[in-house]
Amino acid sequence: MTVLDRPAPGERVEFRWRKWDGGPHWVHDCVFLGSDEWGDWVGQPRGRRSARPGRDIRADRDNVTLIPPGGEYAMTVNADAPGAVRIYIDIAWDVRWSETEHALVEGIDMDLDVVLARDERGLWIDDRDEWDEHRVRYGYPLDVVDRLESVAVDLEGRVRAGGAPFDDATGDRWLARLAALVPAEGAR
Repeated sequence: MTVLDRPAPGERVEFRWRKWDGGPHWVHDCVFLGSDEWGDWVGQPRGRRSARPGRDIRADRDNVTLIPPGGEYAMTVNADAPGAVRIYIDIAWDVRWSETEHALVEGIDMDLDVVLARDERGLWIDDRDEWDEHRVRYGYPLDVVDRLESVAVDLEGRVRAGGAPFDDATGDRWLARLAALVPAEGAR
């Protein structure tokens, strides 16, 4: 899909995750926000739905997600709240726009996450236990394992350094764009 094929800013987008074996995972109800030098951005206003088998929730605050062109991660930046997670990076495989469905982003969730919380938890790589379990269960190829472990460590360092797009200014700019395009569900 080319940049010309992207949805219009404010248009609804579905972000659909699956697991390595093709099984369903999270589905997020989002809107397209636009693109910058880091990739494409989608947003989820407070009140929008996220669901996976066995769990159905509504976003408790606005968030925006960067979809970089490499497809190895998706970074979500949450609106600030005391003690809240500010950055949540899903390490992924093949995150991209669907070639067959308009306004659909899809990817494979690869378990590892890089998380930055605004409290004493700080910055860490999460779900290493799930990663170890799923590497065996799903038979992740060794080259994929090596690559994504390297991506997780690299992203942890980049978040720690705080350069764009992992800085507050970049995320806040896209959160402001989301607020301007689509009011939160609870504000209607």
